[in-house]
Amino acid sequence: SKGLTGRGRNHLLTGFGTMTAVETHITYSNSYTIQHEEYMTQEEDWDRDLLLDPAWEKQQRKTFTAWCNSHLRKAGTQIENIEEDFRNGLKLMLLLEVISGERLPKPDKGKMRFHKIANVNKALDFICSKGVKLVSIGAEEIVDGNGKMTLGMIWTIILRFAIQDISVEETSAKEGLLLWCQRKTAPYRNVNVQNFHISWKDGLALCALIHRHRPDLIDYSKLRKDDPIGNLNTAFEVAEKFLDIPKMLDAEDIVNTPKPDEKAIMTYVSCFYHAFAGAEQAETAANRICKVLAVNQENEKLMEEYEKLASELLEWIRRTVPWLENRVAEQTMRAMQQKLEDFRDYRRIHKPPRVQEKCQLEINFNTLQTKLRLSNRPAFMPSEGKMVSDIANAWKGLEQVEKGYEEWLLTEIRRLERLDHLAEKFKQKCSMHEAWTSGKEGLLSQKDYESASLMEIRALMRKHEAFESDLAAHQDRVEQIAAIAQELNELDYHDAATVNTRCQGICDQWDNLGTLTQKRRDALERVEKLWETIDQLYLEFAKRAAPFNNWMDGAVEDLQDMFIVHSIEEIQSLITAHDQFKATLPEADKERMATMGIHSEILKIAQTYGIKLSGINPYTNLSPQDISNKWDTVKHLVPLRDQMLQEEVARQQANERLRRQFAAQANIIGPWIQTKMEEISHVSVDIAGSLEEQMNSLKQYEQNIINYKSNIDKLEGDHQLSQESLIFDNKHTNYSMEHVRVGWEQLLTTIARTINEVENQILTRDAKGISQEQLNEFRASFNHFDRKRNGMMDPDDFRACLISMGYDLGEVEFARIMTLVDPNNTSVVTFQAFIDFMTRETAETDTAEQVMASFKILASDKNYITVDELRRELPPDQAEYCISRMTRFVGPDSPAGALDYISFSSALYGESDL
Repeated sequence: SKGLTGRGRNHLLTGFGTMTAVETHITYSNSYTIQHEEYMTQEEDWDRDLLLDPAWEKQQRKTFTAWCNSHLRKAGTQIENIEEDFRNGLKLMLLLEVISGERLPKPDKGKMRFHKIANVNKALDFICSKGVKLVSIGAEEIVDGNGKMTLGMIWTIILRFAIQDISVEETSAKEGLLLWCQRKTAPYRNVNVQNFHISWKDGLALCALIHRHRPDLIDYSKLRKDDPIGNLNTAFEVAEKFLDIPKMLDAEDIVNTPKPDEKAIMTYVSCFYHAFAGAEQAETAANRICKVLAVNQENEKLMEEYEKLASELLEWIRRTVPWLENRVAEQTMRAMQQKLEDFRDYRRIHKPPRVQEKCQLEINFNTLQTKLRLSNRPAFMPSEGKMVSDIANAWKGLEQVEKGYEEWLLTEIRRLERLDHLAEKFKQKCSMHEAWTSGKEGLLSQKDYESASLMEIRALMRKHEAFESDLAAHQDRVEQIAAIAQELNELDYHDAATVNTRCQGICDQWDNLGTLTQKRRDALERVEKLWETIDQLYLEFAKRAAPFNNWMDGAVEDLQDMFIVHSIEEIQSLITAHDQFKATLPEADKERMATMGIHSEILKIAQTYGIKLSGINPYTNLSPQDISNKWDTVKHLVPLRDQMLQEEVARQQANERLRRQFAAQANIIGPWIQTKMEEISHVSVDIAGSLEEQMNSLKQYEQNIINYKSNIDKLEGDHQLSQESLIFDNKHTNYSMEHVRVGWEQLLTTIARTINEVENQILTRDAKGISQEQLNEFRASFNHFDRKRNGMMDPDDFRACLISMGYDLGEVEFARIMTLVDPNNTSVVTFQAFIDFMTRETAETDTAEQVMASFKILASDKNYITVDELRRELPPDQAEYCISRMTRFVGPDSPAGALDYISFSSALYGESDL
């Protein structure tokens, strides 16, 4: 036991294939077959029908003879010839008594043939009583000295009493012996044991077995692979001298035979196994400790990774939320559009990796908790503020702020767009008004009537009346300017001060014009009675020309007016209004012709009566040429307005196509995501098929979802085109891009979480030895009581499920079970929590007492263990792990450096700082 190294034991942790119990037929000749149940590999299955090679027969004779003598000498006898000395059955019966420790029936003492046959039959009956079936072999062949039949019988005895009971891990018989040899010789150079023939030809494997358990008997470093005979003889001599294992093989026969006899090698090697069997107890104890410590080290690593990933994700959320909460609006459309582009980059580039990290964090947490439960460790409690629920709450807060930020951005863009439109409209109307009022105050302040003639006075009076008419017509424009300025102030226009100053100036000027107009009228009325004549035709022209000119000014203003629409209906409304305006043009043309007719009448009268006209209408500044020019301007602007409206129609039609294009995809993707969510939910609770089949199905779903990502990206592209075209509504679909994004993220999270749950179920099944039938039974019970078909049970349904499975539940016991399956008091029991509970109810795990017992074996029954013992019995990294965490042992007669393995074992399964 003390000779085994930590590195050698560590090899026992490596997994090997499971052996299968089969019925083996060993054929020695065409005349007989020995049938025996044993554990064997496929290689034996290949060898079983070969005829016995003469070289192999020679090796078997010598090996089997030596093996028999190693037991017969305990009874004070031996054999010389294996065929002859067993013929009377006496030594055969004696051999069976020695190796079995049982008494056989009393042998017949006679020397007649039937006496010998009777004795051999008693031996064969005893062999059959041990579960060995002998086919086509009888006592007559043994009594007659049939060599091959005798060798076959002895091999059957060796298999039953020397090899069949060998057990290493989960294998037994031949495979168990082979696995034991591989474990023991694994650390040695030039040794690779794969069988019981050519792997032993160079003798190094035998020397390695001896050195592994008794390093004081052989200096392995001095052995050479090119000296097989020397190596074999060294092993034979040391085994015979110090291990009481007789020499059963000949070195030259083994080396010179292409393939040494497998049964001879197995017989000889089995003697080493029985000689060193006592060293296995300590090795088993070390294996248990290594397994427990390896689980603890892996769990600590997963905890550290979770803490690091959670900290990074929370820090990113903490840095991102203030940016999204910043609602300081920019003053220009360009700056706000840049903010929108930055937000798109955040959604498209920065956020997706964090979504994946959040999903991976939940998967790591669930996997860690599952491993802790499977290893009977306390549940992992993250640092304060880093629970999965904390991260979920932080993420929920992030998405709420994110949604509010996007809504604010779009609202601000609409506001700035409206402000830009109003500001431009304000400037245009102000410019037209200021152009009209330019010089009006000077004209109204003139006192030209004091030196005017009668005709001139009358002309000034009429002119002033026309001005008043014009002034009244411009009242609407001034009110529009004031209304626009007020709206700009209400919408918080960034240059509101300039707007207010300009508006105030116009209003003050307008008030002044009203005052000056009234003063001039009063002055003209005072002198009006002094004048008697007025040219009615000039007056009529002025009165008709002024409103017509004002109408044309309004028409020009309307035809040049800017507009903003968001739908085909709105632009169609403008087109209808424009068509109505065009319908009034014939009447307007009649008015123009009538006004121009007055001027023609003036010219006709002047020509008829020889009146010399000055060429200036004393009542108005408008000339017939002005009317004609403005009319031409109106006719020129009408087709331009038509063109602008048609271009806007085309733009709105393009926007409508974008809406329909987005809606067509969204109406497919939205239901597709919902369907996949439902299908994944059905797969996760479906009892048909194994967990591996469920996993394959879920993996296919995951691949299909990943392949579908291109459709989401295309929809994102269409959504971006819509936003760039300032499209903010879509009546053709109920799915917004935000709905699709949220659904897509939930789908990715759901498939990843579902795969993780199935992986945990597989891990639970394999670790706890739960069969597929048990898992299907659990799943069927859960599905039966999952009345809402949402993958969860209410407490009442869970109680009914437990009662249906045979649990006798009181209130206290049920409350205790609920704390296990619903530690967060959510009032629901998930399928994973149900499986974990049923697993704990049906499987066994390592306990603190088992670990303490293992440490006690390594410590030679002491209540403490030393550093040297740990380093000698455990692998280096796990030995140092124990040394760094074990507390000093306090007790009488304890040596310096003694460590307390009892408190250490308790901490592994109790409250700890892991």
